[in-house]
Amino acid sequence: MSVKISASLAAAPLHRLEDVVTALSEGQVDYLHFDIEDGVFVPAMTLGVKIIQDLRPLTHLPFDVHLMMVNPEWLIPDLVRMGADRISVHYEACPYPRRTLRKIVEAGARAGIALNPATPLPDLDYLRPYLDFVLILSSEPEIPDCPFLPAVLEKVRRGKAQPTLHSLEWIVDGGINSDNLAQVLAAGADTLVIGRALFKNNSIQENLHTLRQAISGASRHAVSP
Repeated sequence: MSVKISASLAAAPLHRLEDVVTALSEGQVDYLHFDIEDGVFVPAMTLGVKIIQDLRPLTHLPFDVHLMMVNPEWLIPDLVRMGADRISVHYEACPYPRRTLRKIVEAGARAGIALNPATPLPDLDYLRPYLDFVLILSSEPEIPDCPFLPAVLEKVRRGKAQPTLHSLEWIVDGGINSDNLAQVLAAGADTLVIGRALFKNNSIQENLHTLRQAISGASRHAVSP
């Protein structure tokens, strides 16, 4: 599987979001990533759900929606109706995660489970009938420039090593840039959620080129003898 990029719109300049979506579409990123926060589960409220509905007509890129909120079940049908292609919910926020994932699948989207940095990799086998991907947070949503936490990559390594979980898509989200993405790929990540490194200096195409060169270099190094 080739490494995919999910562009995190929470880091984008929101005052010109239509131009941003056009640039990301032209740059052929793999997903647009939306963090939907409630100010309770995480101390932030960056994006609301209306943005999903408003941006959906502008692009054919898949919408990757990450619910960083308590009690996410009520919102799932509306998100799919608005255009979400896949939805991840937090293991820590769902008392019955299998039921929540099933609700996502039944609504017509791909379903994922997200894990905070402090959460150990749980037994995910019982979720497997409804689980398409696992999202590992590699930074804490505590400050605007939250640092990358390389220790969490061990969860990706352990998950990819399990025969029943290996075929899942493993996503790493938080503080990824061209300097550390080689570590992330070496751990086995399939998809990188990238925000700040993609939108810095308002140079999306240049930043995409730099990131893809870093991905290509890391991939060549991984397969070299």
